[in-house]
Amino acid sequence: VAYPITPQSEAAALIGELYAEGYVTDYMRGENEFGVMSECAGGSFGGARVFTTTAGPGTMRAMENFPMWSGARLPIEMIVTCRGINSPLSIQPDTLEMYFLLETGMLVWHAETAQDFYDWILMGFMVAEQPDVHLPIAICCDGFFVTHTKDVVNLTPVDMCLPPYDPYRSPVPCMDMECPPVRMMRDPFIMKSNYISYATHASWQQEVRAAIERSRKHTIPLLGGLIETENADAEILIVSSGTAVSQGREAIRLLADEGLRVGLVKIKSLRPWPYHEIREATKHAKHIFVPEFNVAGWMARELKA
Repeated sequence: VAYPITPQSEAAALIGELYAEGYVTDYMRGENEFGVMSECAGGSFGGARVFTTTAGPGTMRAMENFPMWSGARLPIEMIVTCRGINSPLSIQPDTLEMYFLLETGMLVWHAETAQDFYDWILMGFMVAEQPDVHLPIAICCDGFFVTHTKDVVNLTPVDMCLPPYDPYRSPVPCMDMECPPVRMMRDPFIMKSNYISYATHASWQQEVRAAIERSRKHTIPLLGGLIETENADAEILIVSSGTAVSQGREAIRLLADEGLRVGLVKIKSLRPWPYHEIREATKHAKHIFVPEFNVAGWMARELKA
């Protein structure tokens, strides 16, 4: 389901070309980002494998849908080519929108390079559609740094493809509207009792969070771990995700020329959050620097927590 917005416009167009060539079964053009994400939900409710893409203000306009996807256990894959969302209007790289996605119940991965981004799009379906996970996933990259620069990418062999999606392996019925835990709740059920509504939502949110944790065993083999480290025993560490890691690598090279030994921790998955791995990787550090492209400093907040 497509609606173009810079810097993902070309992705929406290229998927249209795949549709024209017969590689994609259905291609729908939404009237806005909120409509697109609602259409994605409808397609997934109907048992289809669903893919979409958005960026910046589009992510914010569609935000209401993402917790619904998670609560409904819809394994939709969304790529997010992160860009500025603040005023005055900017289309420059900015990861603030990822901050809003962290508590939606979605899996969230952050690609550093075009190779990461390409590989993880395929891997995302493999994790999200597992019956013990069955959650939406956001594959994020930094707009322009990844989307509008030339890079060398190793492509998947042409004879390798994803197996068909089987909606009957879903952990909850596709369209159960009456009995909790449910994908969508009707108003009468919610209005019977505020306590019943609270208890149902609280228990189901715990299940969604548990599903995120269960995704670890599927994610770690595919991504080669939730983090990647270099010189992790160094007393000075740079810890970040996305293309801030690439800039961190250059900083480490320049500091090495001055005789300073600096290590690096690249965080690949934000949900599930690799808290055990980060604690182990940073146990020798006396100074930790967290470069990130946003005004909220959400990565630093996550690390402090």
